[in-house]
Parts: sequence; structure tokens; C-alpha cells
Amino acid sequence: MNLLIVESPTKAKTISKFLSKDYKIESSYGHIRDLPKSKLGIDVENNFQPSYIIPVKSKKIASNLKKIAQKAKIIFFATDEDREGEAISWHLAQILNQPEEKIKRIAFHEITKEAVEEALKNPREIDINLVNAQQARRILDRLVGYKLSPFLWRKIARGLSAGRVQSAALRLIVEREKEIKNFKPQEYWTVSALLSKLKDEQKTFASELIKIKGKAIPKLGIANEKQANQILEGLKNGSYKVSDIQKKEIKKYPPTPFTTSLLQQEANKKFGFTAKKTMFIAQQLYEGVELDKEGHIGLITYMRTDSFNLADKFLEQARKFIKEKIGAEYTPEKPNRFKTKAKLTQEAHEAIRPTSANKIPDEIKEFLTEEQYKLYKLIWQRSIASQMKEAIFDSTGVEIIAANDYLFKAHGSIIKFDGFLKIYPSKVEENILPNLEINEGLKLEKLDKKQHFTEGPARYSEASLIKALEENGIGRPSTYAPIINVIQNRNYVQKENNKFAPTEIGVSVNDLLVEHFPKIVDLEFTAKMEDDLDKIAQAEKEWVPVLKEFYEPFEKNLINKEKEVAKKKPIEEKTDEICEKCGKPMVVKMSRYGKFLGCSGFPECKNIKSLAHNLGIKCPKCEKGELVEKKTKKRRIFYACDNFPECKFALWQKPINKFCPKCGNILTEGKNKPLIFSEQVAHSITKRDSEKVGGKISCSNKECDYCYENTKNYETTK
Repeated sequence: MNLLIVESPTKAKTISKFLSKDYKIESSYGHIRDLPKSKLGIDVENNFQPSYIIPVKSKKIASNLKKIAQKAKIIFFATDEDREGEAISWHLAQILNQPEEKIKRIAFHEITKEAVEEALKNPREIDINLVNAQQARRILDRLVGYKLSPFLWRKIARGLSAGRVQSAALRLIVEREKEIKNFKPQEYWTVSALLSKLKDEQKTFASELIKIKGKAIPKLGIANEKQANQILEGLKNGSYKVSDIQKKEIKKYPPTPFTTSLLQQEANKKFGFTAKKTMFIAQQLYEGVELDKEGHIGLITYMRTDSFNLADKFLEQARKFIKEKIGAEYTPEKPNRFKTKAKLTQEAHEAIRPTSANKIPDEIKEFLTEEQYKLYKLIWQRSIASQMKEAIFDSTGVEIIAANDYLFKAHGSIIKFDGFLKIYPSKVEENILPNLEINEGLKLEKLDKKQHFTEGPARYSEASLIKALEENGIGRPSTYAPIINVIQNRNYVQKENNKFAPTEIGVSVNDLLVEHFPKIVDLEFTAKMEDDLDKIAQAEKEWVPVLKEFYEPFEKNLINKEKEVAKKKPIEEKTDEICEKCGKPMVVKMSRYGKFLGCSGFPECKNIKSLAHNLGIKCPKCEKGELVEKKTKKRRIFYACDNFPECKFALWQKPINKFCPKCGNILTEGKNKPLIFSEQVAHSITKRDSEKVGGKISCSNKECDYCYENTKNYETTK
């Protein structure tokens, strides 16, 4: 009997379908050893030696594996092929304590019969370099967390914690928020002309003013309405004539297959999935799904990767599928190959792809949950599209001379060949211009002026934050989702309209770290540390010197700052509210969860209350209270009347002080309701109302389908 150990019971179930009864397949249920929670667990004086323990929850599993291992001829460790998986295998080897000749390490990128059998034919030793890289990361994070967190407790508030990469991510969000607050919009105007052919007034097209007297107009060149009116006056009685026509062919190349970060970004944009949710669903697809006669089978390759590489086997499958099912004209002469920008990507690793190009999403839809189907279809479409020909557009640029001194330009674009867009649609707008000739006279249908304001930076969404983390070298494919999860769980950031905003406590923690521990939150330093971990994995650096280089100055600075930094005075703002328990005034205090109301008679009276953020909107139900922002026990934000429990009006979506023109209920910053564009509400909803929520406002009444969206036609309904 041979023993094969994986980290997941679902993975074990899938593999058991492929192998004979000569193999006993068991799961370790993830990491089976870890650092203790109750103490540092690292001997910093002895080359940072870790003291690993088997947690209580894993002791029974470890004991069972030991018994089975003693009877096994060979023990195969088949954990995931990354640092984390390598470390799990190494820890298992340490616990089982079997002769080296019995221990074999195998790995595969997909859980299919062919891949598992091939891996069993080519076992290897445990890669100690990958193990050391994982250990170094774990120790680094433990040192920062266990040394710096108590400092935050003593200087700001109890219960706070600091993480190495999480603190750098928090800095990105806090600095973006400061940029937004400091941004001052600048006014500018544009002038456009709606034109038509003299002989066919039905074929109108839009053009925009780009030059005056031969000089290009910069973005802010028309600074105010007065200047715009002067231009309109100059154009009033002028003639319009085509002065130049430029035609060219534009190619839009197919997308790369998915890496972890790209999958997380796209799933967030298309489906609103969090990074954590995307990885959870991808894990299910990777480990295996029951497909009727085929049984339990893995549908995608390993989902933690930064490689664009695709296996030759899949390339052959994809090209055959494209040629036979989509059309030979969509198949390039040779496979499309992509190079990653990541410095130390191992090209032996693969991008995220289907295990078979022939497993068409709609043909297996009945065996998948709705979310599994969505994600699998996205991965399948992207992978097939990456091996298709480029899309081709015919682009036309037309320049029009007006009143001798003014130059307008119109753009036209049509799809000549859809290429990869046939299977992986993206937002492409065709704009068809009428057939025009140079020196042809045109009729002016309408002159228009529009006011604009420069837009400041936007808050990070999950997609844009992951992109920023990757661009700055913060974290790696396996860490993006945990980073985002941790800063939310610590209440350092919260989501508002699906964008990240720092909390007060998050700003306080970041400001202290920036001032006193700049390296911890320095993006370049954090990226260098990630590079060092990569070099440990590649056997280019030793892990102990890397830790020493970081820890010695960190510890010295920590000792100095302990004396230098004074504890922040607790917030004790007086309020007019009286404690209902003892009659003393309530005051505003600060905790790790932010500000709250506490009795000034503490510790004799321990009465506390949440401090609700008032929206300045009268409750539409009772008309006595006001709507305030509140949080559930899990810190999810909702909005309710402050006259609770007398009034129980509450909403999940943030209300605005406007009311539905269809049913009269209060409007909210809406989410994906059926679109009904209406001019009825133009008088009450301002452009700023619409723009600040990404263009969508909807009715709070679930029975009402009213929704307003800021469209291109907005200016005409203002």
C-alpha cells in the first residue's frame, strides 16, 4: 500500500477516482504545524529558529497519518505546487518521521487522471528553497505582528495589530483618500458641432472642436462659459467643409490568459466578486466537481500563479476547437504566446485555464452552481480567446474647417473582423460616419457647448487595489485576497459603494507607522522584501541573513520609539447626551473599531453606545428621526432611523435626500436594478449626485423598478 497525502479532502476525493486500490489517499486538512498563538515562537538569538507546534485541531489528523505512514511502502506528498504547498509537505515529512527513501514529492497543475499519473512517474524531493521562502515570510510576518502590535496597543488603542504587507496596502488606501480630499476640480468647456451631408440631412454625425487658428486646444483651454460663448459667436454664420480624411486599420490583440490577479480583477468587475470569493470558487473548480458519468474531475488548473504560460497540450486542443467550432479564419498561423512582466515567474508554471478546451461551459452548466458556472465560463472564454486572431477595425478620422479659423474632428470606427471578440466580448462601440469627400460642404445642424470639471483620483475598488498591489510589487498571487481580507477585518478600511475608504482608526495607525516606522509601510522596501523572498525560493539568497537584515534595525527602532512616542491622549469629546443608566454626560471615546459613546462615569458606569454617523436626512417613514449610518455585529454598514425602536426603518443601500418620481419612496445609491432612463427626475437629481455613485441611483422600494443612470445624454436633460 502506498500513501498519498494532499491538503484538501475534496482534492483527495477527486484523485481517488483516478488511482487504483494500491493507493490510500488522505488529507492533512491544510497546515498541520504552525507557530504557537500564545507566544512569539521564534528564537531571534538563535538564527530565528521557529518553534512549531501541532494545533489541537490537527492532533487527531497527525496521529492518524502517522499510523498509516508506518504501514506504507512509499509516501507521496501531493500538496499544491507553490511555497505554501511545499511547506505543508515538509511539515508532514517532519511529523511522520519516516526514512528518506520512503518520502516522495509530486506536484501537478491540474487534477486530472493524466496529470496525476504523469506526476507519479516523475517524483522529486521536497524543495527546501521553497520551504525556506515560506518560512521566512511566516517568520517576518510573525515578528512584525507580535512586536509592533503591542506598540500600537500602548500608543493608540487596545486590540490593534500591524502586518507587514497589510500595512503597505493600508497606506495606498489612506494616501488615495488624502489625494481625493485635497483635489480641487478645475472647470473647462468643450464645443461640438452636429453636422450632416448637404444632400442627406438624416445622416448626422458629431464632431468636436480641436483647433483655433491652427493652434491645438488643450484640455483646459476653454476655461469658462464666456470663452465658450465667444467661440459659438464666431462659428454662428460660418460655413463647414471637409478638409481632410484619414483612414487606417486598427488591430485589437487578444487578451492574455488569466493570472491570479487578472482573474480577481475581472471577476470583481464583471460579477462583483471579492478576491476572497473568487479564490474560494476557483479552489472548488480546481479540486473537482461531479460531472455525471465522468465523475469528480478538476475543471481548471492551479489558480495561484503569475505566469501566462500555457501547456502545449492545451494549445493544441484550443487551436483545434477554434478551427472546428468557430472557424479556420479565427485560428492564427501559430499559437499565441505571452511573456509575463513578473521578475521571477517560473515558466514551468501555467496560467489559469480549463483542464480541457472541450469542456464547454454551457454543456456542463447543470453540474455547477451559478457562481461556479460564471467563473468557469470566464476562464474558459479568456483561455480560448487568447489563442484566437486579433479583431480588426476600420478607423476614419475626418477634419472639418469651420468659419476659416476653426477645426473640428469627427471619428468613425467599424468592426471589419471580430476575431477573439466573437468568444470574449468587450465593450466596443461602433460609430459609422457617412461617406464623405475632401472639400465637401456640410450643413450645421446644431452647435453645443458643455461644461466639465477635471476629475480627481477615485477610491480603490478590489480590482484596482489588486492591480496597484501587483504593480508596486506588494504581495504575491497567493496573498492578494488575504491582504484585503485582513485590513477589512481589522476595521482599518471599509467599503462604501464597493470602494475602499479608510476608517479613522485606520488613518491613525497608518499615520503613526508612516512617521515612526517608515520602512514597514514603504512600498519600495516592501517590494524589495518580496523580491528577497523570491530569491530565497530560487536559491539565490539565504533566509537567515535576509531576516537579520530586516530585524536588527527594526528592533532597534522599536526600542527607541517606545521611549520617544507618547501615548495618544484618548479622545474625550463632551456631548449633550446623558447616560440613561447613571445620569452623567456621555463622551466620545476611541477603540479599535473607531469612535463610540461611553459614560464619563467610567469605570463605575460602563455604559457604551455606538456613535452613529448622521446623514442629515429626515426619516421618510416616521418623519421625526433622522437617518444614520450603523453597523451590524459583523461590521456591515446599514442605514436606519435614529428613532429606533419606535421607528424600524432601515436600508442596506445608502440613501440620498431625493425621492422617486414613480412611487415617492426615498432614492438610494443603487445597485444593478433594471434601467429605466427618465427625464422626469432631471430636475431633482444633479450630475454630482449621479457621478459620485458611478452613475446609478435607484428606488429603495423593492417593488419599484425605477433607476436613473448618468448617460451620455445627461447634458441634454440637465
